[in-house]
Amino acid sequence: MTLTLRTQLSAMMFLQYFIWGAWWVTLGAYMAHIGLGDIIGRTYATQGVAAIIATLFVGMVADRYFSAQRILGVLHLAGAALLFFLSTVTADKTLFYTVVLAYMITFMPTLPLSNAIAFNAMTDTERQFPAIRVFGTVGWIVAGLALSFVVAGWVLGAGADVTIEQTAWPIRTAAVAAAIMGGYAFFLPHTPPRAKGAEQLGVWSLLGLDIFKDVRSRSFWAFMACSLLICIPLAFYYGYTNAFLVDQGAPNAVALQSLGQVSEILFLLALPFLIARLGFKWVLLIGMGAWALRYGLFAYGYNEAGLILPFVLIGILLPGICYDFFFVAGQIYVDKRMPPETRARAQSFLALVTLGVGTLIGGELSNMVVNANTSGEGIDWMWVWTVPAILSAFVALGFAATFARNSKNTPSMSLS
Repeated sequence: MTLTLRTQLSAMMFLQYFIWGAWWVTLGAYMAHIGLGDIIGRTYATQGVAAIIATLFVGMVADRYFSAQRILGVLHLAGAALLFFLSTVTADKTLFYTVVLAYMITFMPTLPLSNAIAFNAMTDTERQFPAIRVFGTVGWIVAGLALSFVVAGWVLGAGADVTIEQTAWPIRTAAVAAAIMGGYAFFLPHTPPRAKGAEQLGVWSLLGLDIFKDVRSRSFWAFMACSLLICIPLAFYYGYTNAFLVDQGAPNAVALQSLGQVSEILFLLALPFLIARLGFKWVLLIGMGAWALRYGLFAYGYNEAGLILPFVLIGILLPGICYDFFFVAGQIYVDKRMPPETRARAQSFLALVTLGVGTLIGGELSNMVVNANTSGEGIDWMWVWTVPAILSAFVALGFAATFARNSKNTPSMSLS
């Protein structure tokens, strides 16, 4: 791979995740500030709906009819317009929710499309992709730092009575980045439709649901069930962590959250070694246990006197274990356990149950829990975080009891 191509793809990943990190992290705090706090969880659940639609869109349209880089450009340009409009909506709950849903429908397909562009340009994906993908994590980190230390100083100034998270500037920042990405995408390496002329698949196959007839492994289905269930408490983190930190007066909340992505880089590099030494069961179990620990730290890092920052900081630094040890390791597990002809469909099904169904249920549940623990005195954060901590612990225990310890790395173990 040439240096020019590597730079092109790295910049694509940087912008792709800068956009997401710039506004999605802070949205909850902003909604709470403008009086839309009672629909935060429901609004974050739009990611689940959009993920299901994205799977169908990529399979039915992007893979068959248009070049990936052109679709990527059009979707990001449309997304930029939607984000600019969203930054002007402050009072109408229905309109706010609808615009977020529309944007997420344009954004979620760009995740697999950007991966497809990178894979198509590479000669050795296993060796080259991690070094390119890491720039996405860097983009997420830079978005948080830029908002706290650049944009805040520019638009708010010293002595402001609001934080940058409580303004529409993160949304506007993401809109500008999306517009840049939209234009840049048309100059990315040409990536023709991969399945042009292939047999048209039905919705059942595109979502990966047809693997039900092939897979009989108890461990595989234990993993899939726990993947869905662990994404329910996961929605609490994405929807409410920033609002929690801002509410409790944590300094530079969005920059503080970006520290978690630093740990993600470190644990991602260690993941292959740990899988080889510990096996999938223990790596996946540690990942689920880390979610329970994180929420417990959030619950008991808060008291009536305010935030006990060291406890919460430890929880923020856990994404490397939470995300890499379960989600990345889970993708590798599915790839190892399935024969080549069913791997793509199995990955589609994994995305459906995690980013789709799990996130959708989790968003609605978190919305209910937060509203039930909100009064005139504010939000009782201890109980808000205790619920996902308990849920995560039960999922981890269920996984430990149902997943086989010594499952072999052969496709035949997953099939009847």
